[in-house]
Amino acid sequence: MIVVALTGGIGSGKTTVSAGLVERGAALIDADVIVRELQQPGGEVLAAMAERFGAGVLSADGSLDRQAVAAIVFGGKGEPAGEPEGAAGALADLNAIVHPPVGREIRARLDAEAALPDSDRNLVVLDIPLLAEGLLAGGPPRYPVSGILVVDAPSAVAEERLVGLRGLSRDDARARIASQATREQRLALADHVTVNSGSPAELRPRIDAAHAWAVQLPAADYRPAATA
Repeated sequence: MIVVALTGGIGSGKTTVSAGLVERGAALIDADVIVRELQQPGGEVLAAMAERFGAGVLSADGSLDRQAVAAIVFGGKGEPAGEPEGAAGALADLNAIVHPPVGREIRARLDAEAALPDSDRNLVVLDIPLLAEGLLAGGPPRYPVSGILVVDAPSAVAEERLVGLRGLSRDDARARIASQATREQRLALADHVTVNSGSPAELRPRIDAAHAWAVQLPAADYRPAATA
Protein backbone atom coordinates (compact mmCIF):
# COMPACT_ATOMS: atom_id res chain seq x y z
CA MET A 1 0.00 0.00 0.00
CA ILE A 2 1.03 3.59 -0.54
CA VAL A 3 1.44 5.39 2.78
CA VAL A 4 1.72 9.17 2.74
CA ALA A 5 2.67 10.93 5.97
CA LEU A 6 0.73 14.20 6.11
CA THR A 7 1.94 16.93 8.42
CA GLY A 8 1.95 20.69 8.89
CA GLY A 9 1.91 23.31 11.57
CA ILE A 10 -1.10 24.16 13.68
CA GLY A 11 -3.48 26.31 11.65
CA SER A 12 -2.04 25.18 8.32
CA GLY A 13 -5.21 23.37 7.26
CA LYS A 14 -4.13 19.73 7.47
CA THR A 15 -7.68 18.62 8.22
CA THR A 16 -9.01 20.28 5.08
CA VAL A 17 -6.33 18.69 2.93
CA SER A 18 -6.75 15.23 4.47
CA ALA A 19 -10.53 15.46 3.96
CA GLY A 20 -9.92 16.37 0.33
CA LEU A 21 -7.68 13.35 -0.15
CA VAL A 22 -10.32 11.10 1.42
CA GLU A 23 -12.87 12.50 -1.04
CA ARG A 24 -10.49 11.39 -3.78
CA GLY A 25 -10.38 7.82 -2.48
CA ALA A 26 -7.70 7.73 0.21
CA ALA A 27 -8.06 6.02 3.58
CA LEU A 28 -7.22 8.21 6.57
CA ILE A 29 -5.50 7.40 9.85
CA ASP A 30 -5.59 10.58 11.94
CA ALA A 31 -3.29 10.71 14.97
CA ASP A 32 -5.28 13.55 16.56
CA VAL A 33 -8.50 11.53 16.37
CA ILE A 34 -6.74 8.56 17.93
CA VAL A 35 -5.43 10.76 20.74
CA ARG A 36 -8.95 11.94 21.55
CA GLU A 37 -10.25 8.38 21.53
CA LEU A 38 -7.52 7.25 23.93
CA GLN A 39 -8.14 10.20 26.25
CA GLN A 40 -11.69 9.14 27.03
CA PRO A 41 -12.64 8.54 30.70
CA GLY A 42 -11.63 5.14 32.00
CA GLY A 43 -8.56 4.85 29.81
CA GLU A 44 -4.95 4.62 30.91
CA VAL A 45 -3.93 7.76 29.02
CA LEU A 46 -6.36 10.01 30.89
CA ALA A 47 -5.37 8.45 34.21
CA ALA A 48 -1.68 9.06 33.49
CA MET A 49 -2.38 12.66 32.51
CA ALA A 50 -4.31 13.31 35.72
CA GLU A 51 -1.49 11.77 37.75
CA ARG A 52 1.14 13.96 36.06
CA PHE A 53 -0.74 17.26 35.77
CA GLY A 54 -3.20 16.99 38.64
CA ALA A 55 -6.96 16.61 39.03
CA GLY A 56 -7.40 20.11 37.63
CA VAL A 57 -7.15 18.72 34.10
CA LEU A 58 -10.37 16.77 34.66
CA SER A 59 -13.84 18.25 34.16
CA ALA A 60 -16.65 17.65 36.65
CA ASP A 61 -17.87 14.69 34.59
CA GLY A 62 -14.44 13.07 34.58
CA SER A 63 -13.59 13.94 31.00
CA LEU A 64 -10.43 15.77 29.96
CA ASP A 65 -10.44 19.55 30.29
CA ARG A 66 -8.39 20.37 27.20
CA GLN A 67 -8.16 24.07 28.02
CA ALA A 68 -6.63 23.25 31.39
CA VAL A 69 -4.07 20.99 29.74
CA ALA A 70 -3.26 23.65 27.15
CA ALA A 71 -2.72 26.24 29.88
CA ILE A 72 -0.09 23.97 31.42
CA VAL A 73 1.75 22.67 28.37
CA PHE A 74 1.72 25.91 26.37
CA GLY A 75 1.73 28.47 29.16
CA GLY A 76 3.42 26.72 32.06
CA LYS A 77 0.46 27.43 34.36
CA GLY A 78 0.20 25.06 37.28
CA GLU A 79 3.79 23.84 37.02
CA PRO A 80 5.78 23.78 40.26
CA ALA A 81 7.34 27.10 41.26
CA GLY A 82 10.89 27.34 40.00
CA GLU A 83 10.42 24.51 37.52
CA PRO A 84 13.38 25.06 35.14
CA GLU A 85 11.78 23.55 32.06
CA GLY A 86 8.36 25.12 32.56
CA ALA A 87 5.92 24.57 29.71
CA ALA A 88 8.53 22.79 27.59
CA GLY A 89 8.98 20.13 30.25
CA ALA A 90 5.23 19.74 30.62
CA LEU A 91 4.83 19.30 26.87
CA ALA A 92 7.59 16.70 26.80
CA ASP A 93 5.87 14.80 29.62
CA LEU A 94 2.53 14.96 27.79
CA ASN A 95 4.12 13.57 24.64
CA ALA A 96 5.76 10.77 26.64
CA ILE A 97 2.35 9.77 28.00
CA VAL A 98 0.44 9.99 24.74
CA HIS A 99 2.82 8.89 22.00
CA PRO A 100 3.42 5.20 22.87
CA PRO A 101 -0.27 4.13 22.95
CA VAL A 102 -1.03 6.28 19.91
CA GLY A 103 1.82 4.61 18.05
CA ARG A 104 0.47 1.16 18.89
CA GLU A 105 -2.99 2.11 17.62
CA ILE A 106 -1.61 3.60 14.41
CA ARG A 107 0.32 0.40 13.79
CA ALA A 108 -2.84 -1.68 14.37
CA ARG A 109 -4.77 0.41 11.85
CA LEU A 110 -1.97 0.17 9.31
CA ASP A 111 -2.03 -3.60 9.81
CA ALA A 112 -5.76 -3.59 9.07
CA GLU A 113 -5.26 -1.55 5.89
CA ALA A 114 -2.45 -3.85 4.75
CA ALA A 115 -4.73 -6.88 5.21
CA LEU A 116 -7.35 -5.57 2.78
CA PRO A 117 -7.64 -7.30 -0.61
CA ASP A 118 -5.53 -5.72 -3.35
CA SER A 119 -3.96 -3.35 -0.84
CA ASP A 120 -0.79 -2.83 -2.89
CA ARG A 121 -2.06 0.31 -4.62
CA ASN A 122 -4.38 1.56 -1.89
CA LEU A 123 -3.54 5.07 -0.69
CA VAL A 124 -3.39 5.55 3.08
CA VAL A 125 -2.93 9.06 4.46
CA LEU A 126 -1.27 9.05 7.86
CA ASP A 127 -2.01 12.44 9.46
CA ILE A 128 0.72 13.06 12.05
CA PRO A 129 0.81 16.71 13.19
CA LEU A 130 4.12 16.36 15.08
CA LEU A 131 5.95 14.24 12.51
CA ALA A 132 8.64 16.88 11.99
CA GLU A 133 9.24 17.28 15.70
CA GLY A 134 9.84 13.56 16.11
CA LEU A 135 12.27 13.38 13.21
CA LEU A 136 14.12 16.53 14.26
CA ALA A 137 14.59 15.10 17.74
CA GLY A 138 16.68 12.37 16.17
CA GLY A 139 14.14 9.58 16.37
CA PRO A 140 13.81 7.17 13.44
CA PRO A 141 10.59 7.18 11.39
CA ARG A 142 8.04 5.12 13.31
CA TYR A 143 6.29 3.82 10.20
CA PRO A 144 7.57 3.12 6.67
CA VAL A 145 6.06 5.70 4.33
CA SER A 146 6.13 6.29 0.60
CA GLY A 147 6.49 10.05 0.94
CA ILE A 148 5.95 13.06 3.19
CA LEU A 149 3.32 15.66 2.31
CA VAL A 150 3.61 19.00 4.12
CA VAL A 151 0.70 21.43 4.27
CA ASP A 152 2.23 24.88 4.49
CA ALA A 153 0.88 28.27 5.52
CA PRO A 154 2.71 31.40 6.72
CA SER A 155 2.75 31.81 10.48
CA ALA A 156 0.71 35.01 10.22
CA VAL A 157 -2.02 33.17 8.30
CA ALA A 158 -2.00 30.30 10.80
CA GLU A 159 -2.27 32.77 13.68
CA GLU A 160 -5.30 34.47 12.12
CA ARG A 161 -7.01 31.10 11.65
CA LEU A 162 -6.37 30.12 15.26
CA VAL A 163 -7.76 33.42 16.51
CA GLY A 164 -10.65 33.75 14.07
CA LEU A 165 -11.76 30.14 13.69
CA ARG A 166 -10.75 28.51 16.97
CA GLY A 167 -11.20 31.48 19.27
CA LEU A 168 -7.70 31.43 20.72
CA SER A 169 -6.11 34.56 22.11
CA ARG A 170 -3.18 35.92 20.13
CA ASP A 171 -0.77 35.01 22.90
CA ASP A 172 -2.11 31.45 23.00
CA ALA A 173 -1.99 31.13 19.21
CA ARG A 174 1.60 32.36 19.09
CA ALA A 175 2.64 30.07 21.94
CA ARG A 176 1.22 27.03 20.17
CA ILE A 177 2.89 27.94 16.89
CA ALA A 178 6.20 28.55 18.67
CA SER A 179 6.02 25.17 20.43
CA GLN A 180 6.19 23.34 17.09
CA ALA A 181 8.86 22.94 14.44
CA THR A 182 9.43 25.94 12.20
CA ARG A 183 8.07 26.18 8.67
CA GLU A 184 11.60 25.84 7.33
CA GLN A 185 12.22 22.67 9.31
CA ARG A 186 9.01 21.06 8.04
CA LEU A 187 9.62 22.10 4.45
CA ALA A 188 13.09 20.57 4.55
CA LEU A 189 11.46 17.17 5.20
CA ALA A 190 8.82 17.45 2.48
CA ASP A 191 8.60 15.32 -0.63
CA HIS A 192 5.61 17.38 -1.74
CA VAL A 193 4.24 20.70 -0.44
CA THR A 194 0.61 21.82 -0.55
CA VAL A 195 0.41 25.57 0.02
CA ASN A 196 -2.73 26.60 1.90
CA SER A 197 -2.45 30.33 2.38
CA GLY A 198 -5.54 31.43 0.47
CA SER A 199 -9.14 30.50 -0.21
CA PRO A 200 -10.79 27.06 -0.44
CA ALA A 201 -11.12 27.60 -4.19
CA GLU A 202 -7.37 28.09 -4.45
CA LEU A 203 -6.73 25.00 -2.36
CA ARG A 204 -8.83 22.54 -4.39
CA PRO A 205 -6.48 22.21 -7.40
CA ARG A 206 -3.56 21.91 -4.99
CA ILE A 207 -5.26 18.94 -3.34
CA ASP A 208 -5.76 17.47 -6.82
CA ALA A 209 -2.02 17.89 -7.40
CA ALA A 210 -1.19 16.29 -4.05
CA HIS A 211 -3.40 13.31 -4.86
CA ALA A 212 -1.86 12.91 -8.31
CA TRP A 213 1.60 12.97 -6.72
CA ALA A 214 0.62 10.46 -4.03
CA VAL A 215 -0.95 7.78 -6.22
CA GLN A 216 2.17 7.43 -8.36
CA LEU A 217 4.43 6.78 -5.38
CA PRO A 218 5.87 3.31 -4.78
CA ALA A 219 4.28 1.16 -2.11
CA ALA A 220 5.71 1.60 1.36
CA ASP A 221 7.92 -1.17 2.68
CA TYR A 222 5.33 -2.00 5.32
CA ARG A 223 5.01 -5.36 7.01
CA PRO A 224 2.25 -6.10 9.53
CA ALA A 225 3.46 -6.58 13.09
CA ALA A 226 2.78 -10.34 12.94
CA THR A 227 5.29 -10.75 10.11
CA ALA A 228 7.73 -7.91 10.84
